[in-house]
Amino acid sequence: MRFLAFLLGSTLLAQTPAARPSDTTDHRHDQLMKAIDDVAWRQKLSDIAEVDKVEIPGPPLAKETNPTGQGAGNPLLFHAYTFIPKKLDRTKKQPLLVFVHGGVHANFTSASAHIIRELVNEGYSIISPDYRGSTGYGAAFWRAIDYGGRENDDVFAARNWMVETYSFLDPQRVGLIGWSHGGMITLMNLFQHPESYAVGYAGVPVSDLVARLGYKGPAYEALFAADYHIGKAVRDNVPEYLKRSPMTHVAKLRTPLLIHTNTNDEDVNYLEVQRLATALKAEGKTFEYKVYENAPGGHVFNRIDTKLARESRAEIYAFLRKYLKP
Repeated sequence: MRFLAFLLGSTLLAQTPAARPSDTTDHRHDQLMKAIDDVAWRQKLSDIAEVDKVEIPGPPLAKETNPTGQGAGNPLLFHAYTFIPKKLDRTKKQPLLVFVHGGVHANFTSASAHIIRELVNEGYSIISPDYRGSTGYGAAFWRAIDYGGRENDDVFAARNWMVETYSFLDPQRVGLIGWSHGGMITLMNLFQHPESYAVGYAGVPVSDLVARLGYKGPAYEALFAADYHIGKAVRDNVPEYLKRSPMTHVAKLRTPLLIHTNTNDEDVNYLEVQRLATALKAEGKTFEYKVYENAPGGHVFNRIDTKLARESRAEIYAFLRKYLKP
């Protein structure tokens, strides 16, 4: 069973969202894969953490198919994973980490279990939302995607649900961590809700959608231009794409922030992240930034199981520890 869960979890990682069709049969397959991977989460973490999966409300759909129909305007429900250390002292206030998965139409998979395990061992309670547009919850939820928009609100709703649900969590000691698209959502949440987060880490973050779509292919662009999503290509609505880009909001940074990038990143070109750092510096913002030179692994260089990756994650955990004090 463990091998089957691992194998199917690995298959999830191998799928690229742009290549995945959105027909009913394919979504049923993704739902099955998600259900199996949920079992893997408990197998990998239940010895040290209380593992749960909850369903919570976010904002309404960004685009209603029938704005006057029954139920139009209702909150969109989404799922989130929670991990609470079994040895946690609940008589004292404890920190919380919001872990944001990456990928367009991806989801939170047990491929991140080693990182969650490390964070639980640090003493963090964690919530990780499968925000709108995530794969594994059917076609309607998949098409509810709002990249750079209400997905940010889903993540913020997950943060709020966690601190409201568990009285031992300290709302003044909440951190945010994510890579790639998850790094982008991390940045957007820090910019939009600076009073709600004590610290953030953005690894290889998508930083500028206009620049990004300039070097990505037509299949990637089609995910954004779809009629159920933004509805127009970037060339036809530049202001909308800028609004959804962290680059546009750098002046709002007030939270301690660490950013990592890698010069041989095959997904998020490091020059995109460099532009973000330059913009932050131009605004006089204080943040920590490190460029890795041709680190093995490219886009996932510090998420894999190498000495360099472990050392990089140790840097991240030390940075978080300064502000969250687990």
